[in-house]
Amino acid sequence: MRPKEGRTIGLYTKVSQQEKELIDKKMALLGVSNQRAYLRKMAVDGYIVKLDMESVVELVKLLRSISSNVNQIARRCNETRNLYAQDVEDLRQGYAKVWNEIGALMKKFETL
Repeated sequence: MRPKEGRTIGLYTKVSQQEKELIDKKMALLGVSNQRAYLRKMAVDGYIVKLDMESVVELVKLLRSISSNVNQIARRCNETRNLYAQDVEDLRQGYAKVWNEIGALMKKFETL
């Protein structure tokens, strides 16, 4: 124990083989390798939430793509004074993808 950390009281317990395997499995699911930190966090807070940010990353990519498309269309409209139907359809499809991703993300949040 390192007194510099302010943790000077030791808590010790024994677990069965099945319990140890379950602890290891949960740690692996969370991507945690420090068993002491994991057990301390579980003992103090009772739960750990790990968010899957892949959906958010995908959503940000889609938003950047749409933003870029809007800027290109705006420049072309300013230069030619024309708005093409294909440009509008591309934007609609992009927005539909964004809304699908947002819906999927909200469903994930509901399960937390």
